[in-house]
Amino acid sequence: MVTRLCTTQNITTVNGQFPGPTITACNGDKLVIRVTNRAAYNVTLHWHGVRQMRTPWADGPEYVTQCPIMPGGTYTYRFTIEKQEGTMWWHAHSKWLRATVYGALIILPKPGSSYPFRKPKIDVPLVLGEWWNTNIVDELMQAMLTGTAPNISDAYTINGQPGDLYDCSSQGTMKIAVRSGDKVLLRVINAALNQELFFTVANHTMTVVGADAAYNKPFTTSVIMVGPGQTTNVLLMADQPPARYYMAARAYSSSQNVPFGNTTTTAILEYKTARGQTSSPVLPQFPPFNDTATVTQFTSQLKSIQSLDKVPTNVDENLFFIIGLGSVNCTPGPTCQGPNNTRFAASMNNVSFVLPSETSLQQASYQNISGIFTTDFPPSPPLEFNYTGNVSQELWQPTPGTKLYKLKFGSVVQIVLQDTTILSAENHPIHLHGYHFFVVGQGFGNFNPETDTAKFNLIDPPVRDTMGVPVGGWAVIRFVANNPGVWLFHCHIDTHFSWGLAMSFLVENGKGNSQSIEPPPADLPQC
Repeated sequence: MVTRLCTTQNITTVNGQFPGPTITACNGDKLVIRVTNRAAYNVTLHWHGVRQMRTPWADGPEYVTQCPIMPGGTYTYRFTIEKQEGTMWWHAHSKWLRATVYGALIILPKPGSSYPFRKPKIDVPLVLGEWWNTNIVDELMQAMLTGTAPNISDAYTINGQPGDLYDCSSQGTMKIAVRSGDKVLLRVINAALNQELFFTVANHTMTVVGADAAYNKPFTTSVIMVGPGQTTNVLLMADQPPARYYMAARAYSSSQNVPFGNTTTTAILEYKTARGQTSSPVLPQFPPFNDTATVTQFTSQLKSIQSLDKVPTNVDENLFFIIGLGSVNCTPGPTCQGPNNTRFAASMNNVSFVLPSETSLQQASYQNISGIFTTDFPPSPPLEFNYTGNVSQELWQPTPGTKLYKLKFGSVVQIVLQDTTILSAENHPIHLHGYHFFVVGQGFGNFNPETDTAKFNLIDPPVRDTMGVPVGGWAVIRFVANNPGVWLFHCHIDTHFSWGLAMSFLVENGKGNSQSIEPPPADLPQC
């Protein structure tokens, strides 16, 4: 039972904690995490940002790499952290339970190794989230039943607390105590279901040193934007007059037609010599909620300092995916209350992804079970059109399907991700499971291979696992398909994922055991 915003309700948690426990490990460690489901719902956990070589069974999304853990069941996740440091996180990957089932996963340098910057005195994860005063599974079921968008959340949160600006919330507001001159590492994680968020600290600048568990060339900024699924590490110097300052997050809403919660969640950066002050903390300045220019300026400054991973130049698979919303016709009535008596839908290349229910995609692939999926996901749109123009309503309706795209082990993959203006253009945070990728280019309007390819950054592009495709624009990513298995590729806005904005890659085994999927564990849940 948890009380927020003057309301008490029963929520799903891990180990009775909200947010769940922070897991701290070192680069090179093997993690063994035993999960027993005592909740009322089926559940899986996803270890976000972990590149799990040969162990897709540990990835976690329900009906993709595993069947869910049923109430009363137990499953043990086993994986090794390989050549990764920084901020990851874990969360439920089933039925929107991510609203309350999430926590930080911190990967420190190996013993004897160090950060590429001076070690901070204070190291704090800040997990941003959303809160509903109602049962989140009921919210999902209502939205899927009616075919409409879900209700917006009642609050945003920092480490599970809404903060001083909401009713009945100031008592639990998170505080970080510092002394003048302290260097603070803030590990900002966006665990919100459906909202991209600006984050800033009043009167302080931040130095961005990492994103999605990869270091970057440091740069300073007064505000960052994190989409659902993304993490950003920032260093902050306690160099302001001793006082109390708000750390705060509020919505970045890129779509013109989507309602959002126009409120602000806060935590407090408190200088120890200012304790006992009765004045309110200093409020930060935020950009306008739809300030895409600020978002673009921020993301364009991210440059990689990775020395082990080189950008592949010889592309084997050149894919072009259009992504976005849409709607499908249905019989008018209580289950068809979307725009013009339709149901909301979403798709990649006009395929609206449908999860199986009899078994997981990974199990079906490994055991050669037929009839669960096909491998004919289109490598390019079935029809070319002006993706960011005035799109005819005849092109609004995607086709449902469980289609995978097969990749040979070791192939170099390039994907152009093109947003569309069907219903509304929007910044989509697209997440690839099992891999990091290079973001070699991005821009607005329709991607032009003749002119835009020449502008690719093949020297120091950012390394990410979740990329915000610009509103009404495009992004290009590259990766080497050296992790065999079935890997989900989807929008991390959970509403969009539920509507079908996803697909999966089937990466074939390579040569020998070191390039092949390990056998499934004995306790793998069955459907």
